[in-house]
Amino acid sequence: MVHTPRSARRGALLVSTAAALGLLAGCGNGGGEDVRGGPPASSAGTAAPARETPSPSASAPATSSAPARTAPPAPPRTTAPPGGTTAAPAAPAGGSRCHTSELRASVGRNDPGAGQENFPVVLTNTSGRTCTLRGYPGAAFMTASGGRLGADPRRTPGTPVTVTVRPGQSAWAGLTFANPEVSGARADTPAGLLVTPPDERDPLRVAWPGGPVPVSGTASSVRLTVLSPGTGP
Repeated sequence: MVHTPRSARRGALLVSTAAALGLLAGCGNGGGEDVRGGPPASSAGTAAPARETPSPSASAPATSSAPARTAPPAPPRTTAPPGGTTAAPAAPAGGSRCHTSELRASVGRNDPGAGQENFPVVLTNTSGRTCTLRGYPGAAFMTASGGRLGADPRRTPGTPVTVTVRPGQSAWAGLTFANPEVSGARADTPAGLLVTPPDERDPLRVAWPGGPVPVSGTASSVRLTVLSPGTGP
């Protein structure tokens, strides 16, 4: 029997123990993968639990669908000219009525025919503005002392028109009567003729250039037409 020293047997035991431990470590590693515990993997096709979405409260006030009221539009703003005053509206293009102080009266040339005497009585605008004349002027023969001579002329039926007369322009009306020598009416020669513009009270006096006029008798009527633009026919 061979006697083995104690120190040699102890070294062989340590080597065997180390070899056994290495063999166990290699079997447990399984190819070198990490075997430490981790969170469980989710299986394919398994959905996560859904979260509940809170529904609107049944007691919440409902929004009104009625249309909102619209405020009425503001009136246009008027811009005042410098100085704080508002300009007055412009006068109509045709102007207002002509007044006696703005006119001059005259008697045009006679245009006789068929025993009739026909004189244009003319009103001329002497003012610096445009004005209008409409209808019949007034007319009356006058004596030298200022009295009336004969009856006032009668109006011949006609349709009045508004005549616009600019500065320097005129309107006329026809003064017609039968020649006294033809009609046999009593005649007299007036010193002048009073002409009153339409809708005015103050007359204009003009000299009468036409000779005798009928003042009485059956054919003593003198007639006057409506005003027309111009100074005569």
